[in-house]
Amino acid sequence: MCSRFQDRHTNTTWFTLCRKPDQTLTNGTIKKSSGYVLARVSNLHSPPLHSSSLVAVGSNIYNIAGSSYLESSSSVSILDCRSHTWREAPSLREGLCSVSSSVLDRKIYVAGSCLDGDSYTYKNSFEVFDTETQFWDPDTITCSKTEGDFYGCGTACIDGEFHVVPVGQKREAVAYNSKEGRWDMVGQQMDHYKFSASCEIQNVLYSCTHGVFRWYDTNAMMWRDLKGLVGLPMFGSGANVKLADYGGKLTVLWEEELPSRGPDSGYKKMIRCAEIALERRKSCEIWGIVEWFGDVLTEPVGYVVLEKVLDVTL
Repeated sequence: MCSRFQDRHTNTTWFTLCRKPDQTLTNGTIKKSSGYVLARVSNLHSPPLHSSSLVAVGSNIYNIAGSSYLESSSSVSILDCRSHTWREAPSLREGLCSVSSSVLDRKIYVAGSCLDGDSYTYKNSFEVFDTETQFWDPDTITCSKTEGDFYGCGTACIDGEFHVVPVGQKREAVAYNSKEGRWDMVGQQMDHYKFSASCEIQNVLYSCTHGVFRWYDTNAMMWRDLKGLVGLPMFGSGANVKLADYGGKLTVLWEEELPSRGPDSGYKKMIRCAEIALERRKSCEIWGIVEWFGDVLTEPVGYVVLEKVLDVTL
């Protein structure tokens, strides 16, 4: 699992979550573990990127239309997490100034916006990248504003469909059915928590907003509370929280600022992590079982900001 942080010099720094040598977890109980740590990946110089442009497939992280300050970009680059090297990939057909990407069946679905000629207005853009062939789908897929406004949107792949959730508008989320090549409306409820911390795990979308964990029931088209979570530490409603699929389990990373002691008095930033097993007990109930939690990184306040968490296979 790789994490992206932003330091005070706006450089990108990458970390990987790993277990310290000779550390084990206690079976049957929650381990308040110091056995895990975020280890810095050294000498990894990243191209311009932002969190919504990053997705993971296998051992690779794809940076789709990454740009600085949301400038238009069609570039695509790939981070090989085994060799810690970047390489270029085939570019998008159009430069995007707003982008959100998700993965379904090892294909990357990209929704975004680009300038519509010289009119200084934005039009929707939608493309699909096959990570096996390393080619973009040559067929243009219609995605007019009647399918929703893709500027600043969020995306998720659940129930075998690519969902696009608009932001800042009272429009319904839409889902693209690749088998039938059509867009379907999927309701307004989905956008209530999508733009907080979220991730997809085994075809279910999870979210954390103001310290409350939920999952999206696509059959009922509503959000439900994630039950259980006994032993999970409380964190403030304004905490910076990120979620990730970590081998089918829900991994939560969040920031806390705590007073430090000794000669470096003041505050320090703690990055904390929890691993939660998920269990569906009824058709409309999912329970979270906290397996361990602990501090995984300590940095001076203002030095890092948790930006993105991704699960890769090494």
